[in-house]
Amino acid sequence: MSTESANPPSTAAADDQPWSPRLWGLLAVLCFALLLDGLDVTMVGVALPVIGDDLHMSTSSLQWIVNGYLLGYGGFLLLGGRTADLVGRRKVFLISLAVFGIASLVGGVVNDGTLIIITRLIKGVAAAFTVPTGLSIITTTFAEGRQRNRAIAIYTSFGAAGFSSGLILGGLMTSLSWRWSFLFPAPVALAALLVGIALVPKDKGSGTGRYDLAGAVTSTGALLLLVYTVVNAPALGWTAPQTLIGFALVIVLFAAFIVVEKRVSNPLVPLGIFRRGALVTACLSFVALLGSYFSFQFLVTLYLQGALGWSPLGLALALLPVGLIVAYGAPKAAAMIGKYGTAKLIVVGLIAESLGLLLLLRLDTTPSYWSMILPTVLLVGAAFALVFPCANVQAVAGVQPQEQGLAAGIIQASGQIGAALVLAVTTAIIAQPETAGKLSAADTLAQFQPGLIWATVIALAGVVVLLPMAFRKPKPVVPVAA
Repeated sequence: MSTESANPPSTAAADDQPWSPRLWGLLAVLCFALLLDGLDVTMVGVALPVIGDDLHMSTSSLQWIVNGYLLGYGGFLLLGGRTADLVGRRKVFLISLAVFGIASLVGGVVNDGTLIIITRLIKGVAAAFTVPTGLSIITTTFAEGRQRNRAIAIYTSFGAAGFSSGLILGGLMTSLSWRWSFLFPAPVALAALLVGIALVPKDKGSGTGRYDLAGAVTSTGALLLLVYTVVNAPALGWTAPQTLIGFALVIVLFAAFIVVEKRVSNPLVPLGIFRRGALVTACLSFVALLGSYFSFQFLVTLYLQGALGWSPLGLALALLPVGLIVAYGAPKAAAMIGKYGTAKLIVVGLIAESLGLLLLLRLDTTPSYWSMILPTVLLVGAAFALVFPCANVQAVAGVQPQEQGLAAGIIQASGQIGAALVLAVTTAIIAQPETAGKLSAADTLAQFQPGLIWATVIALAGVVVLLPMAFRKPKPVVPVAA
């Protein structure tokens, strides 16, 4: 994904020039759009137990509310950035922001679980267009150097703020009604849209090249089918004809994706970029971090609220330190990169994640928050604060300028897609036949325990794979042809 267009970049804010109110307003619009993405991931997670009770959705169905968003976002993220280059950033940003707001509104008023999942998928696709386009608007509006770095730092901090505040807002909204967790982003998106119409600068797309729509459809279709097959395999049987046919179709779609990427002139993912070891390891660290975390949050939310009767707000407050540590610790972790390097900090972060999840395996039916849950929350927060900025820096280190956006998009997409696949396996592991009555806390914990072990294994696998690389001397980066 390139951030260049037919229009030359604006240098409205030179290093020694204060920002105008209009420039501040534009940055606020972009920041609030990113804030919505962070909010949407965590707000809805807190509401899952209440949604399940109200709409009679099973655990496997509830995971689609999370995975629908993750797969829509991860599957179309690279296409979103490419579309902004070709069509124009203003048009893509405003249209996708409007779609996000409308989908939020619809998701809050429907009474069918399938329709909710569809709106989540649509919101994920919309976010896949707003997020890379918003970053592209920043890089083409603010002059390169200190001012652009400052703008990007403010922009990314809103993502962390959305992640942390979403837990509290989700608890507050769900205390009123789970529907408010879906409705809340709608007026925020509307306000950002109205201000954005006035402030987002007009531009023209490059008009050169083609969309790799076939690549986006085959890759996202393969991922959706893979998650669907894995989640339903326990009920159908792993050797059932439907399951085997599903896996066979997944292989066909992935093969078609590779063929498409090798043949099109402007591939969605130039496969040659994966010959950069630093990018691959950064992506693996994101899969380990987000995959283990989303499974942890999914299971803990359902257990503490559904089985132990915690309130949504109580759960949100219990998990809040994760977001706070990320918001305040990530900038400090980024400052340590020059001294320790990204690889070592990433491994330390994944070790913290692994220790936190290992400690959580002590969970019982009468858990003390201070001794049994808080240590895990603090360690998981430290893991995010270390891995998130370091992996992003490592992903784009030494990458050619015209491929910076592509590398940044790939690591974000890998995290979202990896988290969706790990969560799908988690759901399959804990799947049990539906019972007539509600399970006891002890039975629910026994059901969820293998899922927690699986999440722990994912974090530990990240440590095992990446630990040797933390002590290697970095090799000179050589440009790789796509």
